[in-house]
Amino acid sequence: MRYTEWFEIIDPAFKSLILPNVHVDLLYTGGRWLEGPVYVPAARHLLFSDIPNNRVMRYDEVNDTVASFEAPSNFANGHTLDRQGRVIACEHLTRRLTRREHDGSLTILADRFERKRLNSPNDVIADSRGNIWFTDPSYGISTPYEGSRAKSEIESRNVYRLRPDGQLDAVVTDLVQPNGLALSPDEATLFVVDSGTMPARLMKYELSSEGSLNPGSLFSECSNGMYDGLRLDSAGYIWTSAGDGVHCLDHNGRVIGKILIPETVSNVCFGGPDRNRLYITATRNLYAVYLNATGLRP
Repeated sequence: MRYTEWFEIIDPAFKSLILPNVHVDLLYTGGRWLEGPVYVPAARHLLFSDIPNNRVMRYDEVNDTVASFEAPSNFANGHTLDRQGRVIACEHLTRRLTRREHDGSLTILADRFERKRLNSPNDVIADSRGNIWFTDPSYGISTPYEGSRAKSEIESRNVYRLRPDGQLDAVVTDLVQPNGLALSPDEATLFVVDSGTMPARLMKYELSSEGSLNPGSLFSECSNGMYDGLRLDSAGYIWTSAGDGVHCLDHNGRVIGKILIPETVSNVCFGGPDRNRLYITATRNLYAVYLNATGLRP
């Protein structure tokens, strides 16, 4: 059943996560394929990628404006914050993971694995121990539209963990196209989207006490379009992109409700001072909606 024009309630549990009398705000239009949102609390702004236009955009929530933040951006895709509030970016064109320091300088965190160039880092997260996790599919080297056509040197598409000491480990190596990823609130479970299968799959990996990953298991399959980017709220519900909007998954991987968006959604990010506003990148547009849910704090 539908609850207002913006929400579809599939399970009654979803009704407790949304607010009455709210609507989805259209904040920006005019991109080509918007992706990779990250909220920066210190600046009260949201950064998001417009990959084919080779730029990163900035939404200022204080004055409700959008402007270009970085162009060219090396066809940047996913972003996150580290424990010091520095922005980490996945760059398709340069096939590397970078960090923007507080003084504005750029640090290359990873561009090779076992002396071979990465494919095109796609999405990235950071945990409380200082590890950085990122996916490396081939989307950025398969076409010049989102990067530059090139041959994969690694000849695989992996999920990596970059340790604080600089060691880079391939922790998942058997997915077709690893894409979005997220950690559970207790950081005991890693969720990874495989967007190279039909239907797209969301995989679940339990982490051992030593930090190694146990074999993955299927958590959910996308029922409309494909899963791409995702985030978890503080209660452990998953908010993930899909072809008809944002799907909310419960702890068993069931879709309990949807935020209905009139175009394909690529990614989501919680933001705002209370982290109760979900920012949504969807094809050409940036949307946002207030929820009765709180995103995990970096």
